[in-house]
Amino acid sequence: MAGIVLAAGTSSRFGEQNKLLATLDGKAVVRRAVEAVCEVLSDVVVVLGYEAAAVRSEVDDCRVSFVENEAYAAGQASSVRCGIEAVGPSVDGALFALGDMPDVRPSTIDLLVDAFGAGTGDPVVAAFEGQRGNPVVFGRQYFQRLATTSGDTGGRAIIKSAPDTALVATGDPGVRKDIDTRADL
Repeated sequence: MAGIVLAAGTSSRFGEQNKLLATLDGKAVVRRAVEAVCEVLSDVVVVLGYEAAAVRSEVDDCRVSFVENEAYAAGQASSVRCGIEAVGPSVDGALFALGDMPDVRPSTIDLLVDAFGAGTGDPVVAAFEGQRGNPVVFGRQYFQRLATTSGDTGGRAIIKSAPDTALVATGDPGVRKDIDTRADL
């Protein structure tokens, strides 16, 4: 299983500062998101874009590799493509986490990886109180489709249409909380 942290967005609703660089409990938002994934997975790719050097510097000492999405302004799908292209051919699945979701618990990531490994479904989607959230695990069977998506939807169409999509109740409110505005922080 590979982890892909999407951290390329423009933070357009946050104001002048990049939301990924804003601090929460003494750590950058993106660092909190990356550390949670790294606590569970050893193969982690961080997709950079907007203010790539600054975002990279926040997580440069983590056990991750980096890929830069030069087309980050085209939307989330371009980052999904970059992430899929960066993972190795030996992985069976990829867990997509969002760099602006700093409160996802490592235990939630572990739960999703275990659910995928147990054959619960594909894709496997984090849920809280019956509502779909993030992260999401996609099996290799969807990599080609993910690599050809466009716009700002990422894998949403696959989640909605896949016959085996599984919502996994996590008990983790962090799977529904992303940072878009200063008020969210």
